[in-house]
Amino acid sequence: MKKNKFPKGWDEKKVQGVIAHYEMQTEEEALTEDEAAYEDRTQTFIEIPVQLVSAVRELIAKYQSLHGIKKTADNMV
Repeated sequence: MKKNKFPKGWDEKKVQGVIAHYEMQTEEEALTEDEAAYEDRTQTFIEIPVQLVSAVRELIAKYQSLHGIKKTADNMV
């Protein structure tokens, strides 16, 4: 069996916690969370082709590294 690889700072417990959060969330709570994300003026949502996702993630990681932005669950790439 292949061992799971987690992003830096993540482990099985943290992943299970995120899964539990979303599985136990009501539809109203999910909607409120989604609406809050769209109201955040420091970020934007864009549609990109699936083939470009890896390249965009790399660009974000380089930007974060150059600007000393610590990676968190909220901005994990």
